[in-house]
Order: sequence, then C-alpha cells, then structure tokens
Amino acid sequence: MTKPKIIGLTGSIGMGKSTVAAMFAEAGIPVFDADAEVRAMQGAGGELIAPIEEAFPGSTGPQGVDRDRLGHQVFADKAALQRLEAIVHPAVAARRAAFLEANSDKRAVVFDIPLLFEKGGHQSVDLVVVVSAPEAVQRARVLARPGMTPEKFDHIFGLQLHDTEKRARADHVIDTGTSIAETRAQVTALIASL
Repeated sequence: MTKPKIIGLTGSIGMGKSTVAAMFAEAGIPVFDADAEVRAMQGAGGELIAPIEEAFPGSTGPQGVDRDRLGHQVFADKAALQRLEAIVHPAVAARRAAFLEANSDKRAVVFDIPLLFEKGGHQSVDLVVVVSAPEAVQRARVLARPGMTPEKFDHIFGLQLHDTEKRARADHVIDTGTSIAETRAQVTALIASL
C-alpha cells in the first residue's frame, strides 16, 4: 500500500495560506490545519487546558486558553515559549499522525503548517508549497485584521523566516498577489501535476 504524498503548505502571515488550503480541500485533498488543531485543543474543554494552566497559572478560563494572558507570559520569554511548545507540539504531532492514518488511502494530503521551515517540519514532507504575495499586500492584509497593530505585525514578521528565503526553499510557490481565480488556477495546476 502506498502512502499519500505529503504536501507541506506554508507561508508567512497575511500571505493567503488559509485561502489556498481551502482550495486544496475543495479539490478533494485532505488538509491538516495545525493552527486549527491547536485552537481546538486550547478551546473550552480542550485537552491542553490543564497542562497549560499548570505551566502558566492564570492563562486559562471557562472558554479555554486566554490567548492574551498566555501571550503576556510567553511573548518575550524564550524559555517560557519553549515550555509552551513542549506541551503543544507533541499533542499536534499525535493529531497529525492520526490524520495521516485516517487518510492513508488518499493520493495526497496537505499539512498546513505556518512555521514549517522555522520548526523543521519541512524535513517530514514530500513537497513544500509556499504561499506568497508582495510585502505591501501582506502588510495591508494583516493590518486589516481586528486587533492587529503595526507593532504586533512587526513582532510576528520578525519571528518568521523571510518570504524571500521561503520562496527560495520551496518546491512550488503559489502567488496570491493576484486574483482569486488566478490563485485557484495555480492550485489546480499543481494538483494536476501530482
């Protein structure tokens, strides 16, 4: 039995990765969304609530992890961030393994992982697809989000590998600085090439 081709989908904040992931899903390619899995595990009743509260007292409430409170505890503290990652990453890996097993009969699957290169995930996929747009488009998209400030954007931007480097390391680049129809055509062509 052959295993599915694993497509690692990544892109910096505001590049349109979620839109492209949805296009893969609409085309019948199962998508594992790492961020959505983390949100579910950190939401009300989520399996990560207790260990996160234990490690970061006061960071959770009835609705799950309070992202602002947790952010204040780990935002500028690398050791705290590593403690949080030691809680979250194994849980995500277990869900990813279950997803892969559940979709073992598919020709391809997508792992939607924002920090694919930054966290070494590119080594466990067969193909890396980077979603990219011009920096001005990226900045405008991100700053249009509720609660986003130029300072928050600059901080997130600084944590991510620069788009130029991501594109250089990609097997394929999907340009989202174009129309939705043109982006969809790129995704369709890529799927056909598989």
